[in-house]
Amino acid sequence: MPLPGIIPAGARIVVRTDDGTDERTGRTTFRDFVGHVVSWDPSAGELVLDRDASANGRRPAERVTIKMATIVRLKPVPERKY
Repeated sequence: MPLPGIIPAGARIVVRTDDGTDERTGRTTFRDFVGHVVSWDPSAGELVLDRDASANGRRPAERVTIKMATIVRLKPVPERKY
């Protein structure tokens, strides 16, 4: 998937990354991140995202840095309604 040159800070997106191959099954595994863009720097090859807390409260919100080389797909998502 071609990645965009610009993603505005504050945009809420979902990012799917390649998390390697499962040793037991041999299948590709993926990891999804949902949150707000802090910065998108194609020249540095990374996306900084304020990841949302999980809806059930099991995972707190956190800031994550995602390498562009691992991104499989990204798309905008609407804000949560609490």
